[in-house]
Amino acid sequence: MASVFYTLAVLACPVGMGLMMFMMMRGQKSSTPQSPSPADRGEVDALRAEVEALKAERAADTQHHRQP
Repeated sequence: MASVFYTLAVLACPVGMGLMMFMMMRGQKSSTPQSPSPADRGEVDALRAEVEALKAERAADTQHHRQP
């Protein structure tokens, strides 16, 4: 009887992991990728513009500190 218990205990981890992987794969297939909304696109554009402005400011600071 003890050997049956140990066998079940040893098999519980790989079987449980396989079941979790199966459920995760199944969940990914059912979800469809969503296109970004216009509000998201506007926010991304604003963030890109802010990044470009910060890059320009950083470049200007770097050139300013290089010149004596």
